[in-house]
Amino acid sequence: MAAIDMTRPLTGFGFSFARVFGTLASWNDARATRRALSSLSRRELDDIGLCPGDIDRIARGKRR
Repeated sequence: MAAIDMTRPLTGFGFSFARVFGTLASWNDARATRRALSSLSRRELDDIGLCPGDIDRIARGKRR
């Protein structure tokens, strides 16, 4: 006879609010970083060792 395990939390198909919240938080962090870096002039970006082409890579959190 089969039994239903009632001790596990129901997350259903890998869906969890923590994962959704984490994804939204990461997206918002990247958006804010992209916006802040985009507002800098080329000279200001050069002062911190970046060029305009680096903005998307930095916002996604990827290294060189």
